[in-house]
Amino acid sequence: MSKPKIAVVMGGISREREVSLRSGKNVYSALNRLGYLVKAVDYQGDPTAFLKDVEDSDLVFNVLHGHFGEDGGIQFLMEAHNIPYTCSDPYTSAVCFDKLLTYRVLGSMMEIPKYLYLEEVAVPNDLELPTVLKPRREGSSIGIKICKTKEEFLSHASKLVEDYGGYIAQRYVRGKELTISVLEIDGKPVVLPILELRPKREFYDYTAKYTKGMTEFILPAELEPEEEREVKRVALQVYNYLGCRDMARIDGIFADGRFYFLEVNTIPGMTELSDLPASAKAMGMSFEEAVDAVVRSALKRKRRGKHVPRNDDNRG
Repeated sequence: MSKPKIAVVMGGISREREVSLRSGKNVYSALNRLGYLVKAVDYQGDPTAFLKDVEDSDLVFNVLHGHFGEDGGIQFLMEAHNIPYTCSDPYTSAVCFDKLLTYRVLGSMMEIPKYLYLEEVAVPNDLELPTVLKPRREGSSIGIKICKTKEEFLSHASKLVEDYGGYIAQRYVRGKELTISVLEIDGKPVVLPILELRPKREFYDYTAKYTKGMTEFILPAELEPEEEREVKRVALQVYNYLGCRDMARIDGIFADGRFYFLEVNTIPGMTELSDLPASAKAMGMSFEEAVDAVVRSALKRKRRGKHVPRNDDNRG
């Protein structure tokens, strides 16, 4: 029986294009080593060209980060043309990419730092400094700033309103920066070892994420056993409740004995410096094995029919 034909779509039209290309090239190489029939597709904003590029593929491995790749856009396109693909469906993707929607969906279930969504440049009456300002829909920490003064707040708020039409102002929580990866292995979502991030910059921003030597990885994170269990429980709850598929990454801060949820990424980075591959390695999985797990999960879903929901006792 011949190996499935897989198209790795990468690049895209978002501000994360270069990161996506790095992720895509790594996935492409891993699939080659695994013996799949693989082709690289650099999406540059033409849906018709994309559909033609992937029409003879058995599966699209989606490594597009950011707008149109991670927000449900390309997922809706592939659904409309019955093209099987990896990771979450368009509805889950759209919710998870929108931090405000995610907070509203999960707000009654877990600790989320206090936040406001604003569409004007104004200092809230109850402003506590420092405060984190960030776009509602963006990835790779683009547009995030920790504001320590009212002047910084107003300056960055003005930029975010100009660029995005609004912004989230959120209480700054000082603690351990944690990222928890979930990977489906043999049909079951598995929480990988928790990664603690110790960036050499103010926080885990774009530069710290993608520049070698700018962040120290602590694997596993330095947590007490009961703390680790609670963080993993929350991560799995997020994954299941939002309907994530194949793989995802949940980010948050551990402080004062609590895990504060910040965001979920439905298409985690797969670069040489990315978090999910590092957590998989800590569990004894090679990069190729992690990629293969994603492919197997997506192909299994294709075989049983895309409209058949996963039987998941942890949902809700």
